[in-house]
Amino acid sequence: MGVESEIDLLMSAYQGRVPGASLLVLKDGKPLLRKGYGFADLEAGVEATPAANYRLASVTKQFTAAAILLLVEDGKLHLDGSVRQWLPSLPTITDAVTLRHLLTHSSGLIDYEDLMPTDQVTQVHDADVLELLEREDRLYFEPGTSYRYSNSAYALLALIVENASGHSFPEFLKQRIFEPLGMRNTLAYVAKGPEIEHRAYGYSEINGKWQRSDQSSTSAVLGDGGIYSSIDDLARWDAALYDDRLLSDASRKLAFSPQVEVIGEPYQAQYGLGWRITGDTLWHSGESIGFRNVIVRWPKRHMTIILLSNRNDPEPYRLALEIARRIP
Repeated sequence: MGVESEIDLLMSAYQGRVPGASLLVLKDGKPLLRKGYGFADLEAGVEATPAANYRLASVTKQFTAAAILLLVEDGKLHLDGSVRQWLPSLPTITDAVTLRHLLTHSSGLIDYEDLMPTDQVTQVHDADVLELLEREDRLYFEPGTSYRYSNSAYALLALIVENASGHSFPEFLKQRIFEPLGMRNTLAYVAKGPEIEHRAYGYSEINGKWQRSDQSSTSAVLGDGGIYSSIDDLARWDAALYDDRLLSDASRKLAFSPQVEVIGEPYQAQYGLGWRITGDTLWHSGESIGFRNVIVRWPKRHMTIILLSNRNDPEPYRLALEIARRIP
């Protein structure tokens, strides 16, 4: 059995008239496998292709971190500067929280999902996350003393990008990251803003049937998970992480170096700036209603696997590692 046939077998859950996936295996900058499985839109009968654009969910965080690093390079931000310098409406209990704490999930900020009303129907935005946190006079722990994965932190980082740059978060990403790298179909999605080309819609399996579950009340928060992209555009992103065409050597070294030990997650890892680090891999997963994604990079092997899916199951990280074992 050839490598592609072996991988197709591993990808069997995504095949047929079901919500699908797009898979890219890159080696030495070239695609060894570039393929779509299943459907991007079940109702309209649109198959998933390499051009399909999926909601990245937390894979977004590496772009938010890169935006902060670009502004550090511009001299507009400092990683160890106070968050309240840029968001002064935060309570004084956050005085010791720095941008580095936000980037590394070591701020101790309360999860905004736990502060939302249980019957929340309207979508929350990054500014709403700030408003929720303004009312909190508690932290999970003293900043810098522990780790707790924080979507709140990355929502605040998006607001800081806006305040420091003078541009909206989607516009900053477009001007400073997506357009320079030729990621023409990638965007931070805002309702009533630019439409998503080749959009994959999210689905959840409920009582044995796939039902569209594309948006939730937290889907409009951009900094922690609001980017849509394709495997083709993410190949351009991956290529830029090997040299200084976007980020300086110093910035990339910071992003890819262990900053804190990951605890409370089902993976053994350390965290850099927007990246998990396990052994010789740099990776990040993303999960939101109707989407499960992962990017895993092996820089020493010059290999990357990107798996984007528009469904709530299965979890793709371990599948990506299984695929990697088939690559010579």
